Amino acid sequence: MHPDLPKPKRGAVFYQDRFLYATLANFPIAEGHVVVVWKKKVTDLHLLNREEYEYLMDVIDIVRNAMLKVLKVKKVYLIYMDEAKHVHWHLVPRYNELGFNVLMEKPKRLKSTMLARTLSRILNVN
Repeated sequence: MHPDLPKPKRGAVFYQDRFLYATLANFPIAEGHVVVVWKKKVTDLHLLNREEYEYLMDVIDIVRNAMLKVLKVKKVYLIYMDEAKHVHWHLVPRYNELGFNVLMEKPKRLKSTMLARTLSRILNVN
C-alpha cells in the first residue's frame, strides 16, 4: 500500500503481486468499483516504461474480465485520473444503458468486502 493513496479497507484487496494491487474502492461510485494501484511511486502513466505499462494494462484487462463475469455487467469503465500523483486506474461497472451518469454519482462508503473474496477466487482460477 502507498501513503499517497487511501489505505484499502481490511479484506478489500483481492489481487496483489510485486508491482501492483487491486482493491475495492473505499468510496465507490458504483457497486463493484475497483482501483488498481501501481505500488512504486510513479506520478503519471507516461513515466512507466513500455514493459511496466503493458504489464499494468494486462492485469487491468484480467481484473476487468473478472468483474464482467462476477457482476454480470456488459461494460466496465476504465478511468485514469492523476489527482493523487500516483499511477492508479479506477474500474467502474456500468449498470445502465447510458452509463455516463456514473461520474455524477456521489461516492458512498464501502460497506462489504464480500466481492473481494469472489474476485480473488475468479482470478486464482484463471
